[in-house]
Amino acid sequence: MPDIPDHLIRLKGGFKAFLSPPPEGVVRLTVGEPGFDTPKNISDAASAALASGDTHYTRGEGREELCTAWASHLRSRWKIPVEDEGIIITPGAKQALLYAFMVAVREKDEVVLLAPCWPTHAEQVELVGGKPVFVHCEAPSFHPSIDMIRGAITEKTSAIVINSPNNPTGAVYTPEEMISIVQLAIEHDLWIISDEIYTELIWNDTEYVAPASVLGGFERTLTVTGPSKTHAMTGWRVGVFAAPTPIAKVVGRLQGNTCSHIPSFLMPAAELAAKDWSSVEKFREEYIRRRELMLSMLEQIPSLSASEPEGAFYVMVDVRQTGMDATTFAKRAMEEALVQVIPLDSLPGGEGYIRLSYAADDDVIREGIQRLQSWLVQ
Repeated sequence: MPDIPDHLIRLKGGFKAFLSPPPEGVVRLTVGEPGFDTPKNISDAASAALASGDTHYTRGEGREELCTAWASHLRSRWKIPVEDEGIIITPGAKQALLYAFMVAVREKDEVVLLAPCWPTHAEQVELVGGKPVFVHCEAPSFHPSIDMIRGAITEKTSAIVINSPNNPTGAVYTPEEMISIVQLAIEHDLWIISDEIYTELIWNDTEYVAPASVLGGFERTLTVTGPSKTHAMTGWRVGVFAAPTPIAKVVGRLQGNTCSHIPSFLMPAAELAAKDWSSVEKFREEYIRRRELMLSMLEQIPSLSASEPEGAFYVMVDVRQTGMDATTFAKRAMEEALVQVIPLDSLPGGEGYIRLSYAADDDVIREGIQRLQSWLVQ
């Protein structure tokens, strides 16, 4: 049998091993998706399109009215000066990220990642032939050190990846931090890949500043976003790639030669999501309440120490006082407490931590943390 390329064999599955549905009776505090259904008006838009026969090929980048809707949203909400032609609607934000890395990274280029980071960022860097360079963000805030980022930049560096609010840490980078990173990118002529999938989910008073909105940032920033986390549309696989128009045209050709476009009958729903944010505020209120519920319950477990998340819907929990590393903790929690959590030992900067999701329903959060407490406090 012919050989498989080594870089594909080395490709890891991220959190996949701890995201698989557990045996019956196990409480899941793992899944990074909203615990809500997609708003009915958005689902109805897709149903109506399907019923009307909207099942044929269309514009690969996404229909013009769909791209216009997302460009308008990014311009008005985050001051990103993207043109309508600078938008590509992709089959999920992961695909948009992959396009960004294909544009920004040549073989053996180095890419600066702020650690701990979402595993897919590092895996996609390696997938396109690059080398991840991890800059650790220190607990408990997990905010980046600009000096450490500067020290990690070499002649081989081609890009810096920003994910704020961050998965898994929940950190929301300040305007000053964002501007400083953009200035570093300008100084060293680097790309910025900005994963903005959680930008509507900020729980403190930090003003989100998009790198592409900073003076000198737009022409070097590849922005990735979409409605998955905000509109409870994770399974719809709708992502948004935004960039200067010449770059978007290249990415449009990439998409045309790979997957053509997202399903035609989903486009009216994706367009509506770009225009209707009424449900997002309700979701936000629920996340804030559930966040407080999880944090207050974790405070009752002396051997666990939780960092207060500023955004997204994850809590970083230090488990080292239990005497276990995070992977051992996760395996034993599954077997002995019947609770599924994600260990972060495999992530640079995540050693000794687990990630919990508070996107779950109240009763799931209560039952899961109570089980951990009963297991650990004996």
